[in-house]
Amino acid sequence: MLRYLSAGESHGPGLIGIIDGLPSGLGIDAAEINKDLARRQKGYGRGGRMAIEKDTAAILSGVRWGLTLGSPIGLFIENRDWENWQEKMSPELKHAGSLAAVTRPRPGHADLTGMMKYMHEDARNVLERSSARETAMRVAVGAVAKALLSEFGIRVFGWVRGIGGVSAGSLSGTPASLFKLAEASEVRCPDAEAAAKMMKAIDAAKKVGDSLGGVFEVVITGCPPGLGSFAQRDLTLDGLLAGAMMSIQAMKGVEVGMGFEAAARPGSQVHDEIFHSAKKGYYRKTNNAGGIEGGMSNGSDILLRVAMKPIPTLYKPLRSVDIKTKKAFKASVERSDTCAVPAAAVVGEAVAAFTVAQAIVEKFGGDSMAEMKRNYEGYMEQVRGL
Repeated sequence: MLRYLSAGESHGPGLIGIIDGLPSGLGIDAAEINKDLARRQKGYGRGGRMAIEKDTAAILSGVRWGLTLGSPIGLFIENRDWENWQEKMSPELKHAGSLAAVTRPRPGHADLTGMMKYMHEDARNVLERSSARETAMRVAVGAVAKALLSEFGIRVFGWVRGIGGVSAGSLSGTPASLFKLAEASEVRCPDAEAAAKMMKAIDAAKKVGDSLGGVFEVVITGCPPGLGSFAQRDLTLDGLLAGAMMSIQAMKGVEVGMGFEAAARPGSQVHDEIFHSAKKGYYRKTNNAGGIEGGMSNGSDILLRVAMKPIPTLYKPLRSVDIKTKKAFKASVERSDTCAVPAAAVVGEAVAAFTVAQAIVEKFGGDSMAEMKRNYEGYMEQVRGL
């Protein structure tokens, strides 16, 4: 079983990640992890923290001379702002009270509910971990997962489809070509005309102290048929991917393939007809299902679209109530972005990559890459012979 845990607060010493269940013999390059971490920090509309943090991941365990050992992999990402928070976020009792408590919970955040759940009188104890700063470790872990997927010809691409009501037009081209266009865009959108309008929308929101959400798309190519299962509710691949996407901070909706549009069409315009040829084997000419049927990958590209709400921390704060006095106040302001949808697309890639990597490990098993590849090739030969 492939799994990971992370720990760390937004203004603590750093973020910790432990990945367990990877086979031995997988090549891991810290530079590739750091490349994705840098991508997460880019994007038009990001806030001041991106000028402070230049994220890099240190590999602490589980890799020797560039190859995994089969033992847990330890990762660490330093918070460079920690030097300004050592007493304010200290684990030592002697520093208690060195920072005033946050008693005005912000609408749209975990603040108030987290304070209720854990009996905190300081929202700082909630917001430090619920912060999207945690996604830096998700991206690092996802980069490791991408290394595993690449061994089986699986690639993960992400780009922005819409921001603040501005949507990209019809996108044509391969996922790789669209990804290349998106990476050259400040808002990570492959439609240049729409990207320019998105930037104007971000500028307008920033001017009035507001924030914008949007929609990003993740496409996974090269997946073999049969990842996931119809046999149990918690094994369906679309359920696992949707749950993983919804676990990202600020995500409010997920579509697979045609998504909600399928509910408005008759079945004859929704379901993907099946064909067969000696060269291709079984294939489909359309992909309305988004590469998943009956909870299992069907061999087509997996298509996901994810809706992100506007960031709830606003420079024109919404109304809230002080938990001490119960009086109405304007919610406190933490350093924030105007729009983080371009960064969210990178996080979405990482989360999708790890979920598919889990399915690959479950399906093909093995304690080493050599064993896993033998299992994979045997299965693919079986599939081709059906």
